[in-house]
Amino acid sequence: MSLNTSIEYRDEQLYVDDISADDIATHMGTPTYVYSLKRVLDNYRRIQDAFATVKPHVHYSAKANANIQILKTLLSVGAGIDCVSAGEIFKALKGGAKGEQIVFAGVGKTPDEIKFALENGVGWFNVENIAELDYINRIAKSLGRREVNIALRLNPEVTANTHPNIATGHGAAKFGLTEKAILHVLDNMSDWANLAFTGIHVHVGSQLHDTNATQKGVQTARDIADRYESITTLNIGGGMPTDYGTANVPSVDAFAETVMPLVEGYDIILEPGRSIIGDAGILITEVLYIKQQAGETFYIVDGSMTELIRPMLYDATHQIVPVKQGKTETHSAQVVGPVCETTDVLGRNVALPQLQIGDRLAILTVGAYGAVMASNYNARPLPAEIVIAPEGNSWHIARKRQSYENLLRDELE
Repeated sequence: MSLNTSIEYRDEQLYVDDISADDIATHMGTPTYVYSLKRVLDNYRRIQDAFATVKPHVHYSAKANANIQILKTLLSVGAGIDCVSAGEIFKALKGGAKGEQIVFAGVGKTPDEIKFALENGVGWFNVENIAELDYINRIAKSLGRREVNIALRLNPEVTANTHPNIATGHGAAKFGLTEKAILHVLDNMSDWANLAFTGIHVHVGSQLHDTNATQKGVQTARDIADRYESITTLNIGGGMPTDYGTANVPSVDAFAETVMPLVEGYDIILEPGRSIIGDAGILITEVLYIKQQAGETFYIVDGSMTELIRPMLYDATHQIVPVKQGKTETHSAQVVGPVCETTDVLGRNVALPQLQIGDRLAILTVGAYGAVMASNYNARPLPAEIVIAPEGNSWHIARKRQSYENLLRDELE
């Protein structure tokens, strides 16, 4: 049984590439994240190939998973990085990125973050507020920086077919600038003498279930760009979905076929995150207790909302499978964590064989918005993160499990 090209069952045991998930858990304990770098690179190349006609500059969206091993791997094959904070810029630079390989996005950049980005030669600013232009222009002038590349982020006022918490292109969202505001800026570019208005950016949401909103947004961006000679780049963001095994979603090829006719003649930037890292990651967790209550079977595991908050935050459904396949018939069970919250439910009505205490489960498709959103709630240490080498036959620690001592590292006693 193959779950994808890197995560599959062999002889009834779950493998990530050529490495047994059970062996990793035995060495590292649980809960532990495991990422296939081979799958990361396969997904990256799939996007490059789909958009090959327009020769895109692919900037991986670090907010999906900013583990430095992921960043290094993608930088090594020519990717750029899309950052939404100075912290992400710092990590990208530490991972080997040059400033010009970084796009700095975000709706609320602070003056200190802008200065940090300018000092490190960040290649692009995706701007979402007219006042932000004033900050960038003033700080750039103080640093002697000129011709700072600006892409104005368009809010095309379209509602994307996705969960409302990750839709960003509708009029009530905090993101972007209206078409009217962008036209005003472009008609008055000389007001910001240190800036070069060379791009339009549009991103209508994440995990999009069709291409319609993207098509409308990109068409509006193209219509604006065509009016101004200085606009040579269209940044069409990300949003390409990952298959969580629960619904049909459009392929990367479908997005490319929709968008490419609209962007001919422009330099193109893509900012995929989830579609590169999402299905490259699993979270291994172990059964602590089994409870029969109110006609339900509860498997209480050592993973929780502090390691994976997506089911609680977005009503997300992740497939949950045994690390070792059982011979028994499956039954419906609830997979829940130990955190003192009713919402700490990793999976409802999950079809599983009869499990025993100590059995291990793998939560699939957690590479994006998993460990990167982990917290210390209930004073729980952050989980370990493991990467499988691109060759698939070796693994190493990408992030150590947090110690109890480090829970207090920055607190003053």
